Amino acid sequence: MYSIFAGLISGADVGLSGMQVADSTTAWNSLLNTVYSIAGIVAVLVIIVAGIYYATSNGDAGNIQRAKNAILYSVIGIIVIIMAFTITQFVIGRAAG
Repeated sequence: MYSIFAGLISGADVGLSGMQVADSTTAWNSLLNTVYSIAGIVAVLVIIVAGIYYATSNGDAGNIQRAKNAILYSVIGIIVIIMAFTITQFVIGRAAG
């Protein structure tokens, strides 16, 4: 119940100077860009490893299917990362003014 009203009180109201809005959005932007970069790197590494599995499957249907699924899910993950990046950049841009 109290957490609903916690957003209504700014730091200045209780004697805390805190960060300015521009500093806060810059910090969030930097943090989110780092998270998205790491997630993108992991997705690309999974695609590379899945490609190696595919190349070394020697015709085994199970390994081929596992590699194809890993590639598919990594591509879907990259699409989700791009969409999340776009949405958060829009929201942060609106918050910064």
